[in-house]
Amino acid sequence: MKKYFVFFLCVGLYFIGFSQTARNYSNEFLNIGVDAASLGKANAVVASTNNVTSGYWNPAGLIHIKEKQVALMHASYFANIANYDYAAYATKLDDFSALGATIIRFGVDDILDTRALITSDGSLTPFNELPTFSAADYGFIVSYARNPFNKKFVYGVNAKVIRRIIGDFASSWGFGFDAAIQFKSKDEKWNYGIIARDITTTFNAWQIDDDLFENDLSEEDAAALNAQEVPEKTEITIPSLQMGVQRSFELKRDFNLGVEYNMYWYFTQTNDLFAGENVSIAPALGFEFDFKKMVFLRGGVGNFQEVAEFDGNNSIGFQPNFGVGFSYKGITVDYAFTDIGDQSAGLYSNIFSLRIDWSLFRR
Repeated sequence: MKKYFVFFLCVGLYFIGFSQTARNYSNEFLNIGVDAASLGKANAVVASTNNVTSGYWNPAGLIHIKEKQVALMHASYFANIANYDYAAYATKLDDFSALGATIIRFGVDDILDTRALITSDGSLTPFNELPTFSAADYGFIVSYARNPFNKKFVYGVNAKVIRRIIGDFASSWGFGFDAAIQFKSKDEKWNYGIIARDITTTFNAWQIDDDLFENDLSEEDAAALNAQEVPEKTEITIPSLQMGVQRSFELKRDFNLGVEYNMYWYFTQTNDLFAGENVSIAPALGFEFDFKKMVFLRGGVGNFQEVAEFDGNNSIGFQPNFGVGFSYKGITVDYAFTDIGDQSAGLYSNIFSLRIDWSLFRR
């Protein structure tokens, strides 16, 4: 146990070197999380993830799949204004490697373009005749996992392409990489995992319609944009770490329990529970109780944040989650209810996800 603790500490101290890099908050949609089973455990899964969803959580976990797998998820946020969609595929390449592909979309659609609300003669355009546009973020992830020399240690990498679009007004391309590992204790009861996201830093280069900021606009548009500046055309996401340790318990009569603790390391000052000038740490704890790997009960707590109240004081917000799942003959259906009791600043949501094992089609 001591050597694993020292290893985790050294990795964390190494990445503190990035804390001096200015951070723009970009690509935050990639931090929401995927898969109702994982969300039900408050995202505390980096050490135990072992299926197609590992392409998002920890690509090293893809090595544990035995068959081709597909995963799907849909969730709505902000009273159904924003839609979050996820699809993933993974396959075993051979006994020592696996490959995965993930697509994520977070978007707000049918936004009214009110620039044409008032016509040249001063009349109003009916809302149902106004043009609309979408503001959407896309993430495309290709994952590779490899078992280099023994069954207790695996590593994985992600190559990410990010596409962000705001109607015809602006768009960007971004590129980045993640690196991750998983390893087990000798008795295989303890699992450990680390993922370094955006390990090379992730850059988003924006292309903006500069005509919006030229002087030959109409008086109405010029007045609306007069006080605005052209946004920065480059966003940088510096590395972050997620570390986890999980303990498995075999209970009597085909019952099993897994408990996992994760720490998120952000190398900037945030409003997380443990926040310093250069490093902030956010803890998360989750559990999964199952019967014969067929029926699952999950719970977790995370997203500890310092929240500013209206009276000027600060309080600690947190997000308790709950989930259930059912798996039978290659089909797994999971449900998660996030933010029970509305304890955090984030909005709660009901989330369903589906995972299909290719063995289903060979029966």
